[in-house]
Amino acid sequence: QVQLVESGGGLVQAGGSLRLSCAASGRTFSDRAMGWFRQAPGEEREFVAAIDWSGGSTGYADSVKGRFTISRDNAKNSVFLQMNSLKPEDTAVYYCAAKANGYLIGNYYHASKYDYWGQGTQVTVSS
Repeated sequence: QVQLVESGGGLVQAGGSLRLSCAASGRTFSDRAMGWFRQAPGEEREFVAAIDWSGGSTGYADSVKGRFTISRDNAKNSVFLQMNSLKPEDTAVYYCAAKANGYLIGNYYHASKYDYWGQGTQVTVSS
């Protein structure tokens, strides 16, 4: 069992930065790959970024590549999403998710590969 709690969302102007955090409880955090997804009003949930169990492998959606950075601290059971050069189209609820295994293989960007989810944190980017 893994419980996830996101924090760090808020209102920021376009071009600004935010750092999201996800605190995990449970013994298996360090064995799992972790992901960030987002969902805008009226839209489907979409993949943002993922990181493998060791932090040595990461993956990003094309829309955020070069602007967002995912990282993790297994000693603190935490995963982070540094978001720079934010755009109004980044406005969404951001969710942290724990993958069923530790690796970024196959279609790791599919939400169905993640079996634990947080409640989400709102990010609003004003123009």
